Amino acid sequence: MIFIILEIIVSALLIGVILIQMQGSGLSSAFGGGEGQFYRSKQSIEKLLVAVTITLSILFAVLSVILLIPR
Repeated sequence: MIFIILEIIVSALLIGVILIQMQGSGLSSAFGGGEGQFYRSKQSIEKLLVAVTITLSILFAVLSVILLIPR
């Protein structure tokens, strides 16, 4: 039961992070607006989002495999 709840939470977080990444230009306007003004912080935020996406994807895959095991 706990693994099902965890998988639902991880999947919702994964969907949210992917949607944030797809907005792309929305992040630049949210964190500075200008082209080169906050380039460094925008780049670090995008790197963080990529790392979070990879981590959540791996966690989702592991939880899916665990849920396949019959009890």
